[in-house]
Amino acid sequence: MKCPNCSSKNIGKIGVNLFYCWDCYIELALEDGQLSLSQVEEDGSLTLLDDLFQDSEREAKANGF
Repeated sequence: MKCPNCSSKNIGKIGVNLFYCWDCYIELALEDGQLSLSQVEEDGSLTLLDDLFQDSEREAKANGF
């Protein structure tokens, strides 16, 4: 597995189909073969980052999920 944002392999599982990159602090949710990326804010809320990536960059298979 690698992070589509920073290409790090330092990814941990934090829930069912939910992962976290410990290098760039991005949360990754796996849904229907696509990754949904969110930035964790200081207050714990999530900001969706999907619009910053092409669909091909968010494909689960392309990132080893």
